[in-house]
Amino acid sequence: MKPFESFLAPQMDEYLTYRKTLGYEMKTYRSHLGIFDRYLKEQQKCRKLLEPSFFLEMRANLKMEPSSINTAISAARTFFQFLVRRGYYKNNPLRDIPHLKKHTIVPFIFTPEQTDQLLEAMCKRFHKTKGRFLTDLAVYISLLLLARCGMRISEPLKLKRNHYRSDDRTIYIERTKFLKDRLLPIPQMVAIQIENYLSVRESLIRNDQSPFLLVQGNQRPLCDQQVRRLFHIIVNDIGLEQPRRVIANVNFSAPTPHSLRHSFAVYTLLKIKERGESPQHALPVLAAYMGHSEYKYTSVYLRVTDAISRKNLVDFSLWQEKKE
Repeated sequence: MKPFESFLAPQMDEYLTYRKTLGYEMKTYRSHLGIFDRYLKEQQKCRKLLEPSFFLEMRANLKMEPSSINTAISAARTFFQFLVRRGYYKNNPLRDIPHLKKHTIVPFIFTPEQTDQLLEAMCKRFHKTKGRFLTDLAVYISLLLLARCGMRISEPLKLKRNHYRSDDRTIYIERTKFLKDRLLPIPQMVAIQIENYLSVRESLIRNDQSPFLLVQGNQRPLCDQQVRRLFHIIVNDIGLEQPRRVIANVNFSAPTPHSLRHSFAVYTLLKIKERGESPQHALPVLAAYMGHSEYKYTSVYLRVTDAISRKNLVDFSLWQEKKE
């Protein structure tokens, strides 16, 4: 991992070590703090107190989405809170730096038919050689878990073999985002596909010692980039690949693996509504299933449950932004 390089690098390392002792995951936070570190180095700031004006300029100069800038500012703010507690600074220069107004983000939503088409297209791309066939099959299972169980892309990749329980058709998600654990009941069809994958794996790998559920032909666990690369190839195969678009202050996302998670949530709520039940009442359960820290984050999917096309998503989001 790339080290910090600004004059505050020693204090940043000290801060991350402190956070690690509290049980926080460091990889993501380190990348957020790294934005401040790189900007500090580029500006060639020497060892002197930083004023609020410096961070206002940083906020204006960063060539990033408002949400990413806000994340970097928040990371720097909590870092300076630590510096104040340790006596390096008397006051936090970011205390009164406000966040930028975020763009409205409209995620790409796959219809159930498009999700089925994507999974079928993946099956058609399986290689015939033993090693690559097992790798492709593992990628297929990871996409299946995103689409049918609403997982984050990192979650299938971290699963251990003992996290899958065939007797009660559950998967245990351990210390994922927000450091939460959860036990997921999975559809019977997904369990059948996992059992099929494990049977193939047993027949192809001798002396299989890997603890991971999803592995490549060389027994190494799948990596994020493998899944993403194949995902975009398949999306292009079925004619759904499109770039991200920005219209005014609305971002219309391109298809990504995370779109499968969004689609799972939206169509789960739609099915509940079609049964004549209240999607609002289902939010706490869906939030727990998807691993949200609070069910208010799941409620954003209610905004798109009435959308039946990309055009409806555009119109509805613009209407919602005006309303707020």
